[in-house]
Amino acid sequence: QVQLVQSGGGLVQAGGSLRLSCATSGPRAYAMAWFRQAPGKEREFVAAINWSGGETYYVDSMKGRFIVSRDDAENTIYLQANNLKPEDTAVYYCAAVPLVAGSQDQSEYQYWGQGTQVTVSS
Repeated sequence: QVQLVQSGGGLVQAGGSLRLSCATSGPRAYAMAWFRQAPGKEREFVAAINWSGGETYYVDSMKGRFIVSRDDAENTIYLQANNLKPEDTAVYYCAAVPLVAGSQDQSEYQYWGQGTQVTVSS
């Protein structure tokens, strides 16, 4: 059973930055991703990273502001969120799938973190 434990998040002013972490007990050969769910909205894709960390994928609206990375020595993936906006307020989730490449389709992900709240004040 793969477990994902998230940390980071919190309250930040608009224009600020946060780093979210997701520690996994799973093997390295897992693609991983970040999703988010804002109040009253469906969960949406944010970013994904393939098993080796050599390829990353972002939703267009977040390119240049969000950076996904992985540290396999620490069995952890990160989401660096910069220049945050109030509309980035959401619960952020990490997810893992036993595939080489990441996907924007949340139905493909088998394992999920507990979620972490990010609140951006204006």
